[in-house]
Amino acid sequence: MRRPILFASAFAAAVVLAVAFFTVHAANQPMPTVGQVAPTFTLPSQDGSQISLASFRGKWVVLYFYPRDMTPGCTIEAHNFQRDLAQFEARNAVILGVSVDSPGSHQQFCTKEGLTFRLLADTSHRVVDAYGSLGNFAGVTIANRNTFLIDPTGKIAKVWTKVNPQTASTDVLGAIPGVGASPNSVKPPTRTN
Repeated sequence: MRRPILFASAFAAAVVLAVAFFTVHAANQPMPTVGQVAPTFTLPSQDGSQISLASFRGKWVVLYFYPRDMTPGCTIEAHNFQRDLAQFEARNAVILGVSVDSPGSHQQFCTKEGLTFRLLADTSHRVVDAYGSLGNFAGVTIANRNTFLIDPTGKIAKVWTKVNPQTASTDVLGAIPGVGASPNSVKPPTRTN
């Protein structure tokens, strides 16, 4: 009976140490706010093509930042966006995932997981920082899990921070007007923590 108690105590101590060691640090830049014009960018996608935010004017843009390709939470989040892709497209919305991984890493992730939307590589961290989403996990630079909904005029319509990968896609989908709705019929802008 003593062995399970020792194991449980050792496990609890390891969890406490891991939490203390693996802290996520805040970004250097302030996060854009609702109503603000979204910071522009051009980044390479998984196929190497350059993708510019300005090219999506007139569409809703789901800009989601995630820590790393092929990690459990990021895979769940990406699978859910892929699952709902047709619903986003029906609402005149595009999905852009951004991390600090390379285009090659994104290509592997897309191939392995069957992802067809664009994943953008911000290896210089400029875009992640411009969106207040630059983080540090155990000494490794990452993108914090934040999502920005950008309206067809290029303004931030809604912000989600510390996103739950399980519900991210349905949360964002619920904030975009349905088929046939005007861009002005979106719910009032809010910031969700």
